[in-house]
Amino acid sequence: MKGFNTEHPAAESGDVYYVSDPTKNVDDDGREKRTGTWLTASAHIITAVIGSGVLSLAWAIAQLGWIAGTLILVIFSFITYFTSTMLADCYRAPDPVTGKRNYTYMDVVRSYLGGRKVQLCGVAQYGNLIGITVGYTITASISLVAVGKANCFHKKGHEADCTISNYPYMAVFGIIQIILSQIPNFHKLSFLSLMAAVMSFTYATIGIGLAIATVAGGKVGKTNMTGTVVGVDVTAAQKIWRSFQAVGDIAFAYAYATVLIEIQDTLKSSPAENKSMKRASLVGVSTTTFFYILCGCLGYAAFGNKAPGDFLTDFGFYEPFWLIDFANACIAFHLIGAYQVFAQPIFQFVEKRCNRNWPDNKFITSEYSVNVPFLGKFNISLFRLVWRTAYVVITTVVAMIFPFFNAILGLIGAASFWPLTVYFPVEMHIAQRKVKKYSPRWIGLKMLCWVCLIVSLLAAAGSIAGLISSVKTYKPFRTIHE
Repeated sequence: MKGFNTEHPAAESGDVYYVSDPTKNVDDDGREKRTGTWLTASAHIITAVIGSGVLSLAWAIAQLGWIAGTLILVIFSFITYFTSTMLADCYRAPDPVTGKRNYTYMDVVRSYLGGRKVQLCGVAQYGNLIGITVGYTITASISLVAVGKANCFHKKGHEADCTISNYPYMAVFGIIQIILSQIPNFHKLSFLSLMAAVMSFTYATIGIGLAIATVAGGKVGKTNMTGTVVGVDVTAAQKIWRSFQAVGDIAFAYAYATVLIEIQDTLKSSPAENKSMKRASLVGVSTTTFFYILCGCLGYAAFGNKAPGDFLTDFGFYEPFWLIDFANACIAFHLIGAYQVFAQPIFQFVEKRCNRNWPDNKFITSEYSVNVPFLGKFNISLFRLVWRTAYVVITTVVAMIFPFFNAILGLIGAASFWPLTVYFPVEMHIAQRKVKKYSPRWIGLKMLCWVCLIVSLLAAAGSIAGLISSVKTYKPFRTIHE
């Protein structure tokens, strides 16, 4: 697994550190001065966390019921925030304020844990990121298809045949991503994340408003304290597997550890990066939890045990059709930005490794200044253009070949949630703070790891059951959303 060995020019200088000079536009590591704030970091977090999955939480609550569903939402919000603060403290090593910077999650694990754990981190992080970019291509096309279907249902009636192919929309999404992928790095993504965050707030708010209107109108589904009823709504086996899947969906819905370090690396050094990142995490997780509880609970109140997987794209609502159109368009716009948030760490990983291995190759290292209308000068790298375009094309083709990839993504999420969101932050915190073995804090942290591991295994089992069901009806290149 040598291929996951990431290093950076600043890290290769051994113990030589740059002294930050306020008169020069560089930071203490000699890199271009970072300008990010807790506000831009909050936007990145919200863009990464609040996906269209927020609209599926009504389904998750329906599987678990009012008590367990709401409680699990709150519990995992605390777990995510707690472990994110630990990870934020590890951005610098060995001291969280004055230590040497780590630019990626793998660098952090290398600094504190080392050994095989670095490779495990690389497999979990980049496997998850690649899976997410494929999944977002599928989800964006489903949202765009829903716009056309909403108009069709409005004109021809709710029982009309409004079958539409996903392919053209996947292609359009891919073309947009090819253009946006030329944004050089995470530091230049703030405007895109802010736009995406606004879009996520917008469609979540529309979903909440429609659910409130349904509840106020009195046309509500049947709900239970324990969710779906065995023998009425589901079989005993379905109750078990869907409950596992629902717990996993909620746990994974909060996860953003895959990009936390990359987000923190955009922050300016005053105030200290870990302080700003903790504030951004608090804002991001609190905002997310607020919308998750509203969408999940109000959606369940509106649809009851028959709650759809996504009450906008699965047509829990048909009218007002123009508002459904707008909300689905917002989902697509949000995913355009979110794709870049998750793709940038992959781009940076490959490009930095190629730069290190072939420093004299002009195709890889050279950049050319181009005047872009309305944007001014823009640096173009031929290698970046070719490699990133190839990546987007590949993820788009994979999305077209595997229409059930979101079921696979659930399995990827289960496999990466425990090591990235819980295990590594806890182990690095223990190493950094030198927590004494078998002390109350050590025992508590280890128990948290074991509980979350069990959740991941149960969620993986639920995802495998769903995947088996999807494979039975699998037809390559038949991505028709019906």
